[in-house]
Amino acid sequence: MDIATIIGLIMGLSAIVGGATLEGLHISALLQPTAAIIVLGGTFGATFASFPLSAAIGAFKDVKKLLSNPSKNDDLIAEICRYAAKARKNGIIALEQDAQTHKDRFMRKAISLSVDGVEPKDIRELMEIDLAASEEHAKMSAEFFEAAGGYAPTVGIVGAVVGLIHVMSNLEDISKLGSGIAVAFVATIYGLITANIICLPAATKIKLRIKDESTRKEIIIAGIVAIQNGENPRFIEERLRSYLGGHGGPGSPAGEAGGKK
Repeated sequence: MDIATIIGLIMGLSAIVGGATLEGLHISALLQPTAAIIVLGGTFGATFASFPLSAAIGAFKDVKKLLSNPSKNDDLIAEICRYAAKARKNGIIALEQDAQTHKDRFMRKAISLSVDGVEPKDIRELMEIDLAASEEHAKMSAEFFEAAGGYAPTVGIVGAVVGLIHVMSNLEDISKLGSGIAVAFVATIYGLITANIICLPAATKIKLRIKDESTRKEIIIAGIVAIQNGENPRFIEERLRSYLGGHGGPGSPAGEAGGKK
């Protein structure tokens, strides 16, 4: 579990509630179901209208990525090195069983291409196309929450205006005017909280997870191509570990080093 996500949410919400309490504001003043309905319903209604249904559903499914830590690349490198040793000893066909039973789709595909005797350069090309397509699909989730973060403050203002309209239509009792206006502006607070503590951080964290997953897939590509080339397992390990230096991404120096032969 990613503790940073939990800490961030608790810290952000606690700071707002704690600051309001220190100013003498009662916590019940911030609990307005009507404002929550307007802001959350309006925000995600607008966001759903902006994206295909499949992208919206996928975005909510990807929320679990916020609470999970990325896979350890050290374990992945060790696994690839085991495959390299196995293939070096018994031939690439010895990996056929692994190609059928591995739980990771990307790894299964890479090993299957290798077992089928596909040329290393063709394996790299095919797997990089798969990687690019996966990245584009995953980015939709981040874009969904980014869009929601953009809509939320505006919808919060809409909620505040709706509340003010209600207040102005009941001006007979002047004594309740101040409290009515205060309640109306709670929707603005909800909009800002939804955007800046929930949606935009969620989009940022999903982007980081996409980078982690892309690095992992780059390691798989480089490893399987090296196995297909018959390279020494120790050399393969050294090459793949270059992805762990710096940011380890495809565009970083470490990533470029790992992609070279």
